[in-house]
Amino acid sequence: MERFDSAKTALKWLDENGDYEEITYGELLKQANQLANGLEGLGLRKGDRVLVMVPRRIIAYVIYLACLKTGLAIIPSSEMLRAKDLAYRLRHSEARAVIVWSDATQEVDKIDEDIPSLDYRIAVSAEGAEMKAGWLGLEATMKGQSDTFDAVQTHRDDMAILAYTSGTTGNPKGVVHSHGWGYAHLRIAASLWLDIQESDTVWATAAPGWQKWIWSPFLSVLGSGATGFVYNGSFQPNRYLELIQSYGVQVLCCTPTEYRLMAKTDGLDQYDLSNLRSAVSAGEPLNEEVINEFQRHFDLTIRDGYGQTESTLLIGTLKDAPSRTGSMGRSIAEGLVEVIDEEGTPLAPGEVGDIAVHSDMPALFQSYYQDSERKTASIHGNYFVTGDRAKKDAEGYFWFEGRGDDIIISSGYTIGPFEVEEALIKHHAVKECAVIASPDEIRGHVVKAFIVLKEEIAGSPELVKELQNHVKEWTAPYKYPRKIEFIKDLPKTNSGKIRRVELRQQEQRASQE
Repeated sequence: MERFDSAKTALKWLDENGDYEEITYGELLKQANQLANGLEGLGLRKGDRVLVMVPRRIIAYVIYLACLKTGLAIIPSSEMLRAKDLAYRLRHSEARAVIVWSDATQEVDKIDEDIPSLDYRIAVSAEGAEMKAGWLGLEATMKGQSDTFDAVQTHRDDMAILAYTSGTTGNPKGVVHSHGWGYAHLRIAASLWLDIQESDTVWATAAPGWQKWIWSPFLSVLGSGATGFVYNGSFQPNRYLELIQSYGVQVLCCTPTEYRLMAKTDGLDQYDLSNLRSAVSAGEPLNEEVINEFQRHFDLTIRDGYGQTESTLLIGTLKDAPSRTGSMGRSIAEGLVEVIDEEGTPLAPGEVGDIAVHSDMPALFQSYYQDSERKTASIHGNYFVTGDRAKKDAEGYFWFEGRGDDIIISSGYTIGPFEVEEALIKHHAVKECAVIASPDEIRGHVVKAFIVLKEEIAGSPELVKELQNHVKEWTAPYKYPRKIEFIKDLPKTNSGKIRRVELRQQEQRASQE
């Protein structure tokens, strides 16, 4: 970042109340340096893990830059996480500090187990908020510190990011990304896919706490010297279209759900999106009709992309590449991503198999934290298996077929069924339950729970609402089951394992009727 013009605007920030701020590259670096000095002054050192949970604010960029310059490993965490989610991450990572927005301190304070590694609780105060007992203020940590800082020397293999992602069973997995991963990602996603130029205004809508925020709003924008537009407000399709127009956004990165809802907006022709030259989508497949709507109204092709928390962009319609509507695109480099069989052998065109990335890829994650064997178990032959299924045509275009496991992708969120089932089973009315992905026109899929109630309890709309609220209290609200069906028995194997595949097939058939 030091190579960019210090007077250039790095970020333009707006909230839904109309409050506006902006910051130059020079000022952003000065604030990051002040915080880096403050964190070192507390005693935090290279390699320490720090959990960060802040909203779409300029201070999020300051915190991430300061941690990376200090050699600290960042644990990105959504504001929607609850005390149980946070406790696991803090304990598993042996984090030494948390840096959270003042509104979220209560969830940290609700943790009722000892976290012996946790030495510092740092709150980012919203204007007018009082500092709670036991918390340090971020502003106080920065106050009086020098605005110059020599970045700690790090090796390309040193941990930079520890991102937690949902699994099919058990607790989330800690994905270790090194400093070298950041450079590899920047070269792949920012230039080849997003097509960011230094003169661009870029709006990537992901929120801090997700790997996609590190991908696009953070690394790709700042690493390219562009100007990032940040909107801290709820999603409203008309509002998004107005902002793209009024801020002259040239590069846009949204979730498929956001594109779907914008495409359904009445009067699309009234919006002038002529500045927009690059629009990309990631998180789940984008519907053909949505792509056609944007093409028809704005002469703009939304280019799909596919990647994972464990990697970076793997497959996509890259800039200037011919697109195939409905396809995920092609591998970012020939032979890097393949469709393979169980033995790790690439399949012939048209055959459905596992999407897999070559294990030597520089932007593949380093390991699963404290579980190195887990990565090894996912390597078949020379390839790391992603967990998704696809087929590849003769020209190298990938066509998505579905998940190879029970993971649910809803509105771009990755949700493990175990986390939802664990919350549901804690409710006094639930005897057994199984959670699957149910097809949904807007969100792609939603979480659906099949629930066997205890004998003396009857299902009702009131109980559905109660169970949904119960899940929201126990874990991040985006995981709650939007659909609940009460059944007498769950389908099981002879050994007693729940056959979620049968429930998924049943749900798929119902959606097609």
